[in-house]
Amino acid sequence: MGSFSVWHWIIVLAIVLILFGRGKIPALMLDIGKGIREFRNGIKDDA
Repeated sequence: MGSFSVWHWIIVLAIVLILFGRGKIPALMLDIGKGIREFRNGIKDDA
């Protein structure tokens, strides 16, 4: 019960697709990538 099976991930993916739709997921991933990049640049500048 401690680990997720393939079926768990398929169900989670289906729920995410239903909630966000296919069009919003790429934009969401792009925003997350930009945030991570800015965070890394901020850490690099402080060091």
